[in-house]
Amino acid sequence: MSRVPLAFLLGVLGFLAYVGVVVALGDFVVHRHWTLQFVYYAAVGILWAWPAKWLMFWAARKNG
Repeated sequence: MSRVPLAFLLGVLGFLAYVGVVVALGDFVVHRHWTLQFVYYAAVGILWAWPAKWLMFWAARKNG
């Protein structure tokens, strides 16, 4: 299997797992102060970009 389909599959499955964890942990934040909610959702809204960037660069790299 080439890198692009594998990266796509890993990206979609990883993103779905990430969203599930974020939503589950969000239950602990939902009744807290609004500033804690803001920091949490801003952080988790940005943090997914680094693994996605790595995965895209890995998929675009040439073999050998």
